[in-house]
This record gives sequence, structure tokens and C-alpha cells, in this order.
Amino acid sequence: MASTYGLYNFSNIRYAAPPVGDLRWQKPVAPESNRDQVQNGSVGKVCPGGLPLWAELTVSWLDSYTHNTTVTVSSNVSSYPYTPPPQDGRTTEDCLFLDVLVPKKIFDRTKNKTPKFKKLAPVMVSIHGGGQISGEKAQLDASGLIKRSMDEGDGIIFVELNYRVSIKIPMEYEAPQTNLTLLKLGAFGWLAGDVKSDGIANAGLYDQRFALKWVSDNIHLFGGDRAQVTVIGESAGGSSIIHQITAYGGAKGPAPFQRAILQSAGWVPVITEKQQDDTLNQFLSLLGVTTIQDARKLSADKLIAANAYQVYYSFWGQFTYGPVVDHSFVPTFPWRLLLENKFDHDVKIMIGYNSHEGLLFTSPDSRNSSAFEDFVLAASPSIPVEIAEYIANFVYPPIYDGSYGYTEPVQRVALFVQEWALVCNDDYLRRAYHDKTYAYMFSIPPGLHGQDVPYTFYEQGSTLTSILFGIPVSNVTVALAMQDWFTSFAQQGEPESDLAPEFPQHGPHARLMDIQQNNFKIIHDPTDNSRCRFWQTVPYTE
Repeated sequence: MASTYGLYNFSNIRYAAPPVGDLRWQKPVAPESNRDQVQNGSVGKVCPGGLPLWAELTVSWLDSYTHNTTVTVSSNVSSYPYTPPPQDGRTTEDCLFLDVLVPKKIFDRTKNKTPKFKKLAPVMVSIHGGGQISGEKAQLDASGLIKRSMDEGDGIIFVELNYRVSIKIPMEYEAPQTNLTLLKLGAFGWLAGDVKSDGIANAGLYDQRFALKWVSDNIHLFGGDRAQVTVIGESAGGSSIIHQITAYGGAKGPAPFQRAILQSAGWVPVITEKQQDDTLNQFLSLLGVTTIQDARKLSADKLIAANAYQVYYSFWGQFTYGPVVDHSFVPTFPWRLLLENKFDHDVKIMIGYNSHEGLLFTSPDSRNSSAFEDFVLAASPSIPVEIAEYIANFVYPPIYDGSYGYTEPVQRVALFVQEWALVCNDDYLRRAYHDKTYAYMFSIPPGLHGQDVPYTFYEQGSTLTSILFGIPVSNVTVALAMQDWFTSFAQQGEPESDLAPEFPQHGPHARLMDIQQNNFKIIHDPTDNSRCRFWQTVPYTE
């Protein structure tokens, strides 16, 4: 069972009962059967889901935009015929499993009962991104990251988990000219609206919480320290961590982890009951039923097909489903909870984002400057019309002289998306934790969403590339420095690397580590701006 890196790989440990039948859209519960036998990972488990059409189209669109060629892609995804994406053969509703990867030295010493060997190891738990980088717990090989943590010590334990918001499209299913794989789950993990009358919204968040509690209760059996748990997540994984930090408005005790690394954390606010009910009713209509109780009686195949169809036609840059305001686990949107001091204050925070996050989610219609306000309203129906007008005229006005950070319409929309849904989370967390957070910006061109992930999971000889256009690691020193930062943060609560300058906290001057192609530079955090303060206080319709 030991790998070439001296790891024990405990794969596919079931941490909750199969979410099937009557347990659909319910909280996860502990398995009833004895689970003494641990699988070796040869048979994987993947939760069901679907692929948005725009995720394919965006490759051609951004290629034409960057090369200033004729655009042949339409933003109107409903004008395209439906092509069912192939499903991974491992897809099953019985998918709540996790993997535990343990350095051999750490695991072996748990068998020794003498006080000399009672030292427990730091733990890193990965919550995968459901929209932009990974569709399952084991898609990204953590061996390189773990190996780096072992350079000057025993290393860390790495745990990766599934939750009802993960899919895996077979790797041979690729958009033209790239290995783009944009992933998102929908109805199984995030169905909301009236489902709450006979179930729960945000099932995926409950799954994550359940898995994190499992780690806290059991990681000592593998040599891990429950008092030194760091969660790490990119994109939807990062936003999931924010939801875990603000869970229940902080009213039900601390989060089951002590540190958090959030990369490109993004969330599109779904707030109103009408939004939630509209999505639910569309799903039920596709199934040919009228109630959630009837939907529970259907086969998994029917639900998987309906979910895939619904997600396929998601609005450009979005995924139809995601965390919603349910007035329970998510009492209101997380940035308001941070502003109102309703969160776990004892978590140490490290956050990162890329220099051009928003471009990936910007549609071909963004070339039309006059359509900006309509785009804002379509992206978030909870924004009142008068606020959308203010945003279009004063927050991101049609002034293209560079004074607002853009020189043409596409850049204007990209900046709106980037700040509204992604990078302003840095600013919210920084201020909530009184400037004691650590932050980096990944500026190696083109600085697209997800481009820093191959650096996080870098391994010598690895062919891992970013999600868009197959951009590989271009600077190994940067990759190793980033791994040093993440593993040292997990081990001691502070990011350190001999390959880079001292990594400061944000502090009163909002300092940030800017990762450039051939340089590391401490700069003022660009998210420390009036626009991010505006977004944290927007009066959404609830």
C-alpha cells in the first residue's frame, strides 16, 4: 500500500451513509455497517453532475478575443442543441468517500505506544473546486505537495473528500484545442427552494461539515493532530471554506479546523426564495414530477440526466446551482456575516487569487458596452434595478481611459465579475480578521482563474496544466516556493520559504505577495478599494 513517496494511501473511506432514496436531499448520516475493510482506491467513487455548455464555448471565445479575430460564438447558450456529456463510469449517488494520504514514517509511529513517539502530525484537508478545476477528491495528485512537506521534517497528512457537488467528466472529453475541464455538480448537492419542506438546501455544505468532523474524530488513528487541521480549497472549494467559517452565523461553535487556505474563492449569491424555487421547479419539470417526494422515487439515471441538461444551459459563467441563503447553515450571504462579526474568529487565514480571475467567466456579449447593466441583472437577479444602474454608471462606469482599471468593454465586465464574485472575498476576510491574514496574487501571465493550481500541486516530471489552454508550470521556483508557503502554514500557521522574500501579514497597509514571472514583490493589495467595500454592503433583494 506504500507509494514510491513513502506514503500510505487509505482510499475511499466511507464517512457517511449512501445518499440514495429517502436520503436524497437530506443531511448525511453515519453508516450503519461495520467498515473495517479500507479500499485501496482501485475502484473510485464520483458524485453525479453535468457540464455547462459555456465551459466549452469559452475556449473559442477567449481565443478570438486574445487574438482579435472574428467571434463565432454566441452568448445565447439556448441557441445551441443539447449534447449530453459522457458520464464517468464511477458515477454513483453512493459517493461520500474520502482518501487519507499519510507519510509512512508518521503512520508507522502510531503503532508505537511509548511517549517518545506520541507526536502527531499536521493535517491538510482538501475541498475540491466544483466549478473550475476538479470534479472529485483524487483528481489532483497531492504527492508532490506532501513530498515537499517532508523535505525538512516528517511532513503532513493529506485528506481529500467527496461531497454532493462533484463530478468527473472523462479526460478524453475535451474542448477543441485544449484540455479544458470545467466541472460542476447541481441538483444532488444544492437543490433548494421548497425542498426545505422535506429535506435540506446546501446538502454539499453539510457533507463537507460531516467529513471535517470525521477527520477531527478519527485522524489520530493515522497519526494526525486534530488540533492542527488546515483546510485548502480553490474556486468553489475556497467559497465552501468561507461558508464553513461563517456556518450558522457562528452560533454553533467553532469550525472543525484551525487554519484555512482559500484560492480564488468565488460565490454567486443565490438569495431569494424565488430564485431557488424557479430552479427547483425547472428540475422537477424536467423529471416530469411535481414534488420532491416524487423525485425521490425516481431512478438515479433519470435524476442524473435531468441535472446534466439543466446545468448544460446555465447562464454564461455560472452553473445554475451552488450554495444558497437558507437561513440556517447560511443565515445570509457570507460577506455580510463577516461584516456583522458572525463567524469563527479563531481560524488563521491565507488567501490567494489570480490577476485576471474574471476573464474566464466573461461572455462574448461583454464586447457591447451598452449591455453592461443587463449583464449585471442577469448575473444576479437579486440586485435591484436601481442598484444595477448605479453600478453601471458609477462603480464601473463606461470610461475607458484606464482610470478605472479597464480600457475596453470586455475588461470592464471582467473586472465586475472578478470583484463581485471572487477577489473581494480577500478584502472581506482581511478586515474581518483585523489584517492578520496572509495573501498572494498570482500574476504570471495570463493570470487566469485556476492557473495557480498546477503550482500548488507541482511534482517534478508532472504534466499537470491549468484549466484553460493547457498552461503548464513555467517557473519551478515559484511552484516550490508556493508549496513551501502552504505546507509551512499548515505546520506552524505562517507561510515561509527560503526561495522567496519574507511573507508578511496583510497588516494595516494591506500588504500582499505578488507572484510575478521572475520575481516576488510585496505590494498593496488591489482588493483594498472602495468597490469591494461597496459590494460587501449591497442591499440585495431578499
